[in-house]
Amino acid sequence: MKVYVSFWLPEAPLNALREKHAVEVNEIDRLPTPDELIAHLTDADAFLCVGSRVDAAVLDKVGDRLKIIANWGVGYNNIDAEHAAKKGIMVTNTPDVLTETTADMAWALLMAVARRIVEADTYVRAGHFQGFKPFAMLGADVWGKTIGIVGFGRIGQAVGRRALGFGMNVLYYDAVRLAPETESALSATYFDLEPLLKESDFVSVHVPLIEETRHLINAARLSLMKSSAFLVNTARGPVVDELALLEALRDKRIAGAALDVFEKEPEVTPGLIDLPNVVLAPHIGSGTWETRTNMAHLAAKNILAALAGDTPPNLVNKPVSR
Repeated sequence: MKVYVSFWLPEAPLNALREKHAVEVNEIDRLPTPDELIAHLTDADAFLCVGSRVDAAVLDKVGDRLKIIANWGVGYNNIDAEHAAKKGIMVTNTPDVLTETTADMAWALLMAVARRIVEADTYVRAGHFQGFKPFAMLGADVWGKTIGIVGFGRIGQAVGRRALGFGMNVLYYDAVRLAPETESALSATYFDLEPLLKESDFVSVHVPLIEETRHLINAARLSLMKSSAFLVNTARGPVVDELALLEALRDKRIAGAALDVFEKEPEVTPGLIDLPNVVLAPHIGSGTWETRTNMAHLAAKNILAALAGDTPPNLVNKPVSR
C-alpha cells in the first residue's frame, strides 16, 4: 500500500513504514498546495500529515483509497475530522509524547517575558551594555506568584507541576473540573475563567482550538487581567484575539505576552513585532529532536495499525464503515 508524507521526517519512523508499504515523501522544502496534495492522495492508502490543511474540499477529491490521515501533532484542527469520518477515513493524532516538551517551552516563554530576556539579549548585542546599573532592565519575579492555567489537560498539568517548583499558587480553568483528590495531588485550585484572569500574575493557555475556544481570550477578558500580568500562549493562535492583545499591550493594560502560535500563521498581527514586551517564537512548542522524532514514530504506528485492519491507538474520530 502507498503512504504519502507531506514533509520530510527522520528516517527511522519512515523506515518502519517502508518495511511494509511504499512510502512517498514530499521532497520540496514547503508544504504541498491543495492541488498538489490532492494529486498525491488520489492513489494513497494512508497520509502522514505534517502541517497540511485537509478540509472538506480536499477530502472530497482524494478518492476512495485513503483509509487514514495520521496527523503529526496533538492538535488536529488542520483536518476536518468530522467530514473525514463521513467518508470512512480515520484521523489520528500524537498525544502524550510532546506533553513535557511543550510544557518546557511554555515555561521558557514565561521566564523570557517576565525577565525580559529577549530585550536584554538585543540590548547587549547592540552594544548598549556599559556595565552594571542597579535599576536597568528590571523584570518581574516568577517565584511565589500566582499562575492561572487555562486548559488543564496533559500539558496544562505539566506546566502546573513546574510552577510548584517555583513556589507558585496554581489556579486552573477547564471545561471539566478534576476530581477533588486529583486537584489535591496537583496542588491546583479550580476557578471559573473570569476570576482566574483577575487573580493571576501569569496566564498560560493550553486549550484545544474548537468553536467554543476561538477568541476565548478576547478584549473583555484581557481587560480583567492585572496591569502587571503576563499572557503565554502555546496552544493555538486563534484562541487569542491578537488585535485585542495588541491593543492591551500597547496601552500597557497587561505587562507582556509570549506567543508560540499565531492567529493567522505564518502571519503575525502587524504591530506585535514592534513591541518590546512581547516574546515571539515560530510554533516550536514540541521542537526538540527527541520529541519530533517520537511524534513521527507514533504517527507511523497509527498508520501501520490502520493498514493492517486494526484500530489505531490514537483515533480521534468515528469513521463510518465503507
